Amino acid sequence: MARVCGAGLSCGLQGRYFSESLYKEGDVIIGGLFPVHNEAPAPDHAFTEIQQGAHCQGVDLRSYRWLKAMIFTVEEINRDPVLLPNVTLGYLVADTCLAEGTTLSAALALVTGQEETVSASECNRAPMVPVIVGDARSSASIVVADTLGVFDIPMVSYFASCACLSDSHRFHSFLRTVPSDAFQAKAIARLLRLLDWTWVGVVAGDDEYGKSGVQLLLKELEHTGICIDYLELIPKSHSQSRIRQTVERIQSSTARVVVTFAIAPDIEVLFKEVVVQNVTNRQWIATEAWSTSIQFFDQASIPFLAGTLGFALRRADIQGLGAYLAQLSPVKQPNEPFVKDVWEEIFGCSLAKDWQPSFKRPKCTGSENVEKHGHIYIDVSQLRVTYNVYKAVYAIANAIHNMMACQPGRGPFEDGECPDVTQIKPRELLYYLHEVNFTTPVGELVYFEDNGEPSASYDIMNWHVDESGAVHFIQVGQFDAAKGPGQELNINLEKVVWGGGWAEQVPVSVCSVSCPPGTRKAVQKGKPICCFDCLPCAAGEISNVTDSTECSRCPERFWSNTERTRCIPKVVEFLSLQDTMGIVLTVLSVTGATLTTTVLAAFFHHRETPIVRANNSELSFLLLVSLTLCFLCALVFIGRPAPWNCMLRHTLFGVSFVICIACVLSKTVVVLVAFRASLPGSNLMQYFGPIQQRTGIFLCTMVQIVICLLWLLMAPPLPTESAGELGARVILQCTVGSVVGFVLVLGYIGLLAVVCFLLAFFARKLPDNFNEAKFITFSMLIFCAVWIAFVPAYVSSPGKYTVAVEIFAILASSYGLLLCIFTPKCYIILLKPEKNTKKNMMAR
Repeated sequence: MARVCGAGLSCGLQGRYFSESLYKEGDVIIGGLFPVHNEAPAPDHAFTEIQQGAHCQGVDLRSYRWLKAMIFTVEEINRDPVLLPNVTLGYLVADTCLAEGTTLSAALALVTGQEETVSASECNRAPMVPVIVGDARSSASIVVADTLGVFDIPMVSYFASCACLSDSHRFHSFLRTVPSDAFQAKAIARLLRLLDWTWVGVVAGDDEYGKSGVQLLLKELEHTGICIDYLELIPKSHSQSRIRQTVERIQSSTARVVVTFAIAPDIEVLFKEVVVQNVTNRQWIATEAWSTSIQFFDQASIPFLAGTLGFALRRADIQGLGAYLAQLSPVKQPNEPFVKDVWEEIFGCSLAKDWQPSFKRPKCTGSENVEKHGHIYIDVSQLRVTYNVYKAVYAIANAIHNMMACQPGRGPFEDGECPDVTQIKPRELLYYLHEVNFTTPVGELVYFEDNGEPSASYDIMNWHVDESGAVHFIQVGQFDAAKGPGQELNINLEKVVWGGGWAEQVPVSVCSVSCPPGTRKAVQKGKPICCFDCLPCAAGEISNVTDSTECSRCPERFWSNTERTRCIPKVVEFLSLQDTMGIVLTVLSVTGATLTTTVLAAFFHHRETPIVRANNSELSFLLLVSLTLCFLCALVFIGRPAPWNCMLRHTLFGVSFVICIACVLSKTVVVLVAFRASLPGSNLMQYFGPIQQRTGIFLCTMVQIVICLLWLLMAPPLPTESAGELGARVILQCTVGSVVGFVLVLGYIGLLAVVCFLLAFFARKLPDNFNEAKFITFSMLIFCAVWIAFVPAYVSSPGKYTVAVEIFAILASSYGLLLCIFTPKCYIILLKPEKNTKKNMMAR
């Protein structure tokens, strides 16, 4: 490469490297890389000839401020009588043109001494620099650090935040004063979780900064319940068709929050299309690359950026920098590189000596007021990256100071050697850079961790746009990684103005609305976990928190309430005296027993009357006593099941009914035998006297007693619990124990009832004025009908209704026997006593 030199302080470069540089002599020369221009000439890929006259285009006023801040810091340190009293710092700064190729060319020229400079009126080669401040971009820093790392030449970047540069093995000579994007990704993920934004879109630049940042963000969002609806890349070629597709994807998405990981020039191109497509309902999340970079947006984009939340580097006030920047003047600095381009960019005019009225820009005089119209260049209210440049230069100065303070024999190198301060070696300077620990004039403690990075701290900025369209950056919170998990993020939501037309209300960005308690999330097929349906919990399960992923089963003896939000004790169900049904059945049982006792009393009082004596008073009394027991045994079925009443229920019921049926059967047989005995030559009554009747009843009863005893000994009925309808109830009931025993008890009663019915049916037309057989027939007919209907009703009835059906069958059959057999007799005894005569009984 050849440098075309002239009088003054600058040189023009011929050949492949197109940028310019600034140089100042000193004892130690610090290199600097700054993207003053943001558009490098297209390279000649034919490589057939040296390109001539090609220059970088597009001045970045913000980057030029960074460059001037480095020079300001060097001059401030040179004035400091304490920090480096016997050493003068110089600088050699170059324009990188925001491209990897030109950045690497500039860096190599700095460290190899091939950068030609002007001293007085002569062109000379600059000395090799032992350290470089830069670069601003992560992609370019990776290229330069890979190259210079071989020679252990340190780099201190002020804006390259890619987490990939944290690899201390690959980039062992790379340090930076800007936090790694790994912390920014943590901060963004923490903000999304705090504001319940679970459905977001991501837009990233197609470079190391964007790709690495997105990968870090995706890693932070794992297992947090936050999903990415789309991930779009902004091409470096700024292809209009691809930019249009990206914005269309943003517009069509239901995600209202858009996270960006891109540098400001890429975001500028994106927002021009956002304006065209009128995408107004989005909340933008900015990274430190553009969170306070208003200069990249035209006036039409500002309304769409209102409410943007961004993470910005720590801000500081640098005393004297504003006045220093205001000294810019093309008149006083006619030969200094960049001044002409910067001046024309600030005032939108032309300083060309051959200016013609046909030029697109008006003519400049060079005496315009830069303080009044400097805008971004002169603005020192948001010194963030600028402050990082300031810290980088101070870190280098403190490292040199510590090198000079080394005492022989106590040095950090072999045998306690100290570095040679007359010729600083990059490798020795790198060691001292890692060891610096100082406080800047601003008051911040600066040091580098093991991987050459500072502690992470971000200001959370909110874009407030007033009625005139002016943007005000309001700090609404802070992220400080040093505070530890859960405490690092602090944001004042009351100060935030939200984007996307939400104004004072926090935007909602979810794929599916939260599931209320009592439901669970069911992921929609083929969609991310953030897209789900809310399904109600099943019976017996609950969820008492919002967005529960599963329902919890209630403990044993508990069940879910109707809302499925809490477990409540299961309802213990049994036929009790407090139930309406239990009360009704109790009343019917007591009433039946009372009526039976009343009939018994009436019969006993009129025991000498013909109608009582004619119907075998002894059997009638026994039948009434057993009927009373039948009515009362129904009460044993009512109440909480216990072992004693479970065993007593069916045994008492079985024995009582057998006594009843045996008495009725005996009465029926007596009627038949009596009429048979009235025939000539018949002597049957001697075999069916009172003793035989008692013996028959006793034997019939003993058979049932034996069945019941065997049942109780082998498999007795015991209380048990079972789940009721849908499991919400605990049904207490008595098991039958042995089904065979239960069937034998009922079957034996049924057998006696059928025999009795048949005998009574045959005797129903016997000649007698008062034939008891036909009343027995009716009673047995009712008895059999009730118990035949009982079987299917008993099997199909749930819970306590099973017991109720059995009680109803007992009471119905008991009432049938009482009313059919004894109502006619009581009618005569109590209401027609004149018919209660022997003559009437014997009349045909």
